[in-house]
Amino acid sequence: METQQSFADHAGVGTLYLVPTPIGNLQDMTYRAVATLKSVDLIAAEDTRNTQKLLNHFEIETKQISFHEHNTQERIPQLIAKLQAGTNLAQVSDAGMPSISDPGTELVAACVAAKLPVVPLPGANAGLTALIASGLVPQPFYFYGFLPRKKHDQLAALTELAQHRETVIVYESPFRVAKTLTALAKVCEPTRPIVACRELTKRYEEFARGTLAEMITWSQDHQLKGEFVLLIGGNPHDPEPERADELAELPIKAQVEALIAAGDKPNVAIKTIAKRRQLQRQDVYNAFHEIN
Repeated sequence: METQQSFADHAGVGTLYLVPTPIGNLQDMTYRAVATLKSVDLIAAEDTRNTQKLLNHFEIETKQISFHEHNTQERIPQLIAKLQAGTNLAQVSDAGMPSISDPGTELVAACVAAKLPVVPLPGANAGLTALIASGLVPQPFYFYGFLPRKKHDQLAALTELAQHRETVIVYESPFRVAKTLTALAKVCEPTRPIVACRELTKRYEEFARGTLAEMITWSQDHQLKGEFVLLIGGNPHDPEPERADELAELPIKAQVEALIAAGDKPNVAIKTIAKRRQLQRQDVYNAFHEIN
């Protein structure tokens, strides 16, 4: 157990600032984000060439260091060492929030493990921006991010996502939108509401809303451009009875793991299985953690 007071005196160590960047419209950059990028000693950027354009626009002269998915393991020890030596560091991705379908997760985990302060700044996020204007139920929602590329893995993911009662948010390339919607039709009824959002915050921002069947036709009849956010309306049918029967055949630990894989937190999954099987919660907890 430990606590972090983000703006306390951290005794000579640096702070990692997680700084969101615009997802298209530069006017979405916040005053605080600009001030932070100007004040830190170093910026860890997903693509230094792309970030340099942003820095030039806001007259930010802070030096950069590359930090992306291909050099994560090499960079993290270097960045941790700089923070421990008192360097204040900002981390940015090409667009939107660090760590959300972008680099950052491993660096944050390393900072937490090293007891270095991590300060997040609020800002633009494509998934939430699309959600609030989608017309679908905004909460609860389930954020997935980018789907797997391989057909088998993608179909498995869509099979699970189609069962969610919440609105589901996924990211997709314009080159794969039509194929993804067609794959979704294999595991989802044609009347399921779908919203496709593209070019968010930019000049050609567009929302396409309709049933899955209508959206498949739309995606096949149009030349799609720009990065997409796809929102899948929640499953209106309760899948729990059928799912519960299927889980009943599994060992207790496997039943809990299945619920966790579907999005439940471990404690929630343990409580759910205990209630369904009329077992003591402690007994399910012990079975899951293999405690004799």
